[in-house]
Amino acid sequence: MSVPAAFIGVVLIWATTPLAIKWSSESGSFLFGVTARMVLGVFACLVLVALMSRRICWHRQARHTYLAAGVGIWGAMSCVYWAAQFIPSGLISVLFGLAPLATALMAAVWLGERALTAPRLLGIGLGISGLGVIFGHSLALGGNAMLALCAVLLSVSIHSASAVWVKRIGASLHPLEVTTGALLIAVPLFLVSWGLFDAQLPGALTPRTVWSIVYLALFGSTLGFILYYYVLHRMQASRVALITLIAPVLALLLGHTANGEVLTARVWIGSAVILAGLACFEWGDRAKRAAALPTKT
Repeated sequence: MSVPAAFIGVVLIWATTPLAIKWSSESGSFLFGVTARMVLGVFACLVLVALMSRRICWHRQARHTYLAAGVGIWGAMSCVYWAAQFIPSGLISVLFGLAPLATALMAAVWLGERALTAPRLLGIGLGISGLGVIFGHSLALGGNAMLALCAVLLSVSIHSASAVWVKRIGASLHPLEVTTGALLIAVPLFLVSWGLFDAQLPGALTPRTVWSIVYLALFGSTLGFILYYYVLHRMQASRVALITLIAPVLALLLGHTANGEVLTARVWIGSAVILAGLACFEWGDRAKRAAALPTKT
């Protein structure tokens, strides 16, 4: 597979996922939307495992990895799907771009990684400042919007904690194995959540809702994850980090044009500050080292 094509595929999937999440719950509850997505997603993964003649490992490290990833998927996606009812889809993408910052903070605490350099701390500070601007905007939208923003930040925290947990376990597993094993853990949790808090089948699903669920199952939960690890294995990490800068901008524009989402000046300013923080976080150290190199005369 072409690496540039895979990179573009990841960007497009990440940019379209928040809007698809919003559409997948239009004619049904958010719990039905996320549960249906995960059930179809695990089925697609099992089909891929069979077609690729792979076997799912079940040794102790593998089981712990699936548990860490599966619980993370259940917690993070439950929060995001609930929040998508009250805030623009593009804003969800921008806030989820903070995941590298949250992951670095948790890795420094739990894994002892010395990753919090001055440029990265500046990036984290800019990210927090951008959040402050966006939270100020949410006050004008009502209490549900504020709670939804908090839910997305909780989702980011759960997602990052899950990633650090998986990193700490350190099992050498194929991405398809991790995805499949994680979904085998997450799907029962989603089914229980739906049964306890909803347990209602929608009377009629609109075509947009159906296709959004299918899209999220096949692309958001399966292909996107595989392409991401394919790109991560073959490109420099600094270039892969561009995904977290490009996808939110595309998501904001897509939500505005395809779903009529209102984007105020505060949202754009806050998003720009957050993205500037991400850029500083990812490339600040490299720029600092380049500036310190002696110039040739």
